[in-house]
Amino acid sequence: MYRVVLNMPLFALKSLLLCVLMVGAVYTCMLKNYTLWIEKQDCTQCVAINTTICSGYCYTQDTNLRGRFGRTFLIQRSCVPLSLVYRAAHIPGCPKDVNPQLYYPAAHCCSCRRCDTRTHRCVRTSRIPYDQCFTTLDSVKKQNQSAVEISQYSNTSSSALARK
Repeated sequence: MYRVVLNMPLFALKSLLLCVLMVGAVYTCMLKNYTLWIEKQDCTQCVAINTTICSGYCYTQDTNLRGRFGRTFLIQRSCVPLSLVYRAAHIPGCPKDVNPQLYYPAAHCCSCRRCDTRTHRCVRTSRIPYDQCFTTLDSVKKQNQSAVEISQYSNTSSSALARK
C-alpha cells in the first residue's frame, strides 16, 4: 500500500509533464511549404510556384463579457510572418506588351502575434480557391478561335456588302 502512494505523485508529475509538452505541440506556428498558382491577365499560362507561408495554431481566448471589462480577457492572435521576401516569377505566354514578371511573397520567420490589419489580411473574405488556375490553355484557345471566327465573319460580310 505504501508503494502505491509513492507512485501516485510520480504518475501525476508524469501526466502534468505530458500535458505541458502537448500544449507546445498543439499551439505551433511555423513555416510550411505551399504551392501557389499564379496567373496574369492576358497571359495564356498559369504557373505553380513553391513558396513558404506561416501556418499553425496560436492561443486564442474569447469572452462572453461586454464592454471594457470583457475586452481585457479577449486574446486573439494569428500565425503571421515576421519577415517576408518578395521573389520574382516569370509567366510564359504573355504578349509582348505585357510584363511577364510577377512578384510573390515568401515567409522567412513566423510568430503568434496580434494581427495588424495595416500589413496583413486578418479575415479571409474571399471564397476564391488559390490552388488552381482560372485561365486554362483550352479556354484561351477557345477565346482565340471565337475571335478569329468573328473577324472572319465580319470580313466576309463586309466584302459581301462591298460587292452589292
